[in-house]
Amino acid sequence: MKFNQWTLGLAAVGVVSLASAARADETKMSQVQTALSNTTLSGYVDVSAQFNPGGGGTTGDFFPSAYPAPQNTATGPNYNLGNKANQISLNVVDLALDKPLDESPWAAGYHVELWLGPDGTTLGTSSSDSQAAIRSAYIALRTPVGNGIDWKIGVFDTIIGYESLTSGNNPNYSRSFGFNIEPTTHTGALASYKVNDIVTLQGGIANTSFDGSAYTAEINNSGANGVNGGLSSPTLIGGASLTAPDSFGWAKGAVLSGVIINTSEGTAADGDTTGATSYYVGATVPTPIAKLKFGGSFDYLNVHSGGNTWNLAGYSTYAFNDKLSLNLRYEHLSGTSSLNGGAYTTYADYYGNGENNAADEITATIQYNLWANVISRVEARWDHVEHGNGYSSVSSTELNQSEAWLLAAQLIYTF
Repeated sequence: MKFNQWTLGLAAVGVVSLASAARADETKMSQVQTALSNTTLSGYVDVSAQFNPGGGGTTGDFFPSAYPAPQNTATGPNYNLGNKANQISLNVVDLALDKPLDESPWAAGYHVELWLGPDGTTLGTSSSDSQAAIRSAYIALRTPVGNGIDWKIGVFDTIIGYESLTSGNNPNYSRSFGFNIEPTTHTGALASYKVNDIVTLQGGIANTSFDGSAYTAEINNSGANGVNGGLSSPTLIGGASLTAPDSFGWAKGAVLSGVIINTSEGTAADGDTTGATSYYVGATVPTPIAKLKFGGSFDYLNVHSGGNTWNLAGYSTYAFNDKLSLNLRYEHLSGTSSLNGGAYTTYADYYGNGENNAADEITATIQYNLWANVISRVEARWDHVEHGNGYSSVSSTELNQSEAWLLAAQLIYTF
């Protein structure tokens, strides 16, 4: 046993004995080992190759106007035309440490998840040029009220939306329009209560702010985008989900969920104030054909200072076997002009004709898991702007095309 100089000095004058100090150190080590024994390490490495026929490049020339980025960045983990077009890319390395809640009435645990790589800049939880960011970091607690209330206190993923920040949990490589008109991360407190096997309720409060064009995570009320969130102008989160029981036959396991997130007006750097409310309804439904599943979602974003955007999406998945599946998605996005010109709520700025606009997209993704622990995908996507031109060609920075194509391949190794 090696002792530090302070302990040796106390032992020399008889204040402590080396034997008791050794026992104390062993007790501390035992406590640390016990705490870590239930901690798990997991994560994934996400890479892709992307080809954009007729347009693209690394300067963002092909960035479609119909793709506002998540949170407060212009190159989010959505379509990534601006910084990933026509090249092979590392998307992100995800590392997570977990100590999940056990079944005890006063259970406690934690979750820490980090993003390393280009997509780390998209979360709004670090400086804009940093490729290392906090994806989530919260303390998990349970209070024995009724069936037990589970808490997340810290930084956590939003509860709104059909798609996840974790690409491997989604049916497609590219993100949806709906994903990009939702917040992605919150800092605050979230409570979940399972009423029974059918009904689950969630509610919380967060620092998230909205600057007129994007949500911001606002870790420690950092004031990103010049907007102050926090308890003085809080974001309120509420949601409920229904899960079909076994008595529903082939429809058992179907999930219907609804979420409302209201971000109050905050004070912007230029003195303007704004806020937004997001509404979401989504469902995933099995079918009598066991291999076929459908899903749907509706997002509505209302900017308090004026304007709105809504998106309707439909999903289908057909699993040919345990390894091979086909995933399809169709969306229609529509926006009206916003008083503050927010990217989510107006596309007139991109065309110069003052028109409100709409966009459609169709995505087809084939997933085949050839290697153990590896998700492998190929994807084709077509986008179309209904009025004007939302996309540029390789040779021009002008928006001179009304449609865009994406061909992509993706590999994700999970551990």
